[in-house]
Amino acid sequence: MSSVEPECGEAGARTVSVAARGARGALSLADLAPGARATVTEVVGAQAPTVARRLADLGFVPGAVVEVVRRAPLRDPVVYRVQDYEVCLRRAQSAWVRVTEAGA
Repeated sequence: MSSVEPECGEAGARTVSVAARGARGALSLADLAPGARATVTEVVGAQAPTVARRLADLGFVPGAVVEVVRRAPLRDPVVYRVQDYEVCLRRAQSAWVRVTEAGA
């Protein structure tokens, strides 16, 4: 069982598992709830550099602000707003992107 800690943001109170956070306290993009805004801290791609390169080409670069627009009924795929456009990613792809929530 993993513990959870409450977080408050623009979308209201929600819980995020402590295990979902990286070693430095960053979340993956896949962990964010609809309506949440976050800043990209890194794209982890040592094991799959082609995936990391593709995500960077789509605008998921350190410092980019990303908003979770909506999620499909079964939680996959998810639509994200990055820069001036919307991108739809599967959870497996968005898990490569590490973020810190805006206002955190």
